[in-house]
Amino acid sequence: MSLKIAIGGKGGVGKTTVTSLLARCLAANENNKVIAIDADPVANLAAALGISEEEPIIPISGLTELIEERTGAKAGTIGGFFSLNPKVDDIPDKFSLMRDNVKLLVMGTVQSGGSGCICPESTILKALMNHLVLYRDDIVIMDMEAGVEHLGRATSGSVDALIIVVNPGSRSRVAAGQIRKLGTDIGIKNIVVLGNRVTGVEDEELIRNSLPDFEILGFLPDSAEIVASDREGRRPYEDITDAPKELFDIVRSLENLKK
Repeated sequence: MSLKIAIGGKGGVGKTTVTSLLARCLAANENNKVIAIDADPVANLAAALGISEEEPIIPISGLTELIEERTGAKAGTIGGFFSLNPKVDDIPDKFSLMRDNVKLLVMGTVQSGGSGCICPESTILKALMNHLVLYRDDIVIMDMEAGVEHLGRATSGSVDALIIVVNPGSRSRVAAGQIRKLGTDIGIKNIVVLGNRVTGVEDEELIRNSLPDFEILGFLPDSAEIVASDREGRRPYEDITDAPKELFDIVRSLENLKK
């Protein structure tokens, strides 16, 4: 199954944990090929997936020799001549780490010129994102910066859904409207909300009533296991089948997007 999902949300709502749980749940089906993309400058998805800190992870934007080889220009330079269509199709297999049928790619950040600069690093990142969304026959699940910074108009139309993770707190609900506007502006058609850390029906109704014109994908309950795993520095639900039923309901809804 080919499925492209972007996950955004205000910082601190648990979107990285949600991304990791959805990726692992989807990957539990051995027929699925899952690529998890860490596109957040604060890269924590490896830990959430249970990838050991002892395994070195070099962000794609930090592969200076590769960037120069593929673009014809040194990383860190702005302007000049370089390829705007570099070869990237081998990057997901060569530079990913895998655990439990999930391949992880860490995108990294562009250190000079801002996120929108025309430079070799940004060119590689954009080309790689285009390739992953448009041409890979995989499930690609992307942990984005708060909004959709790594996605451009060329790829956005092929994203099956932008999931905005919110908590019952008012700040994350306000951010949902801002993120939806960003997604709509670049052409993402299916934008939904996932309520996280809900403690009961009252929290669910609060989210529904405060976001009345959003489609609600589902709710994940507040979890002592996730709190404990964060405190202990391990991934939650070592056996993913122990995760809450609501997670599997959400995954089935995502799978139905392609039916």
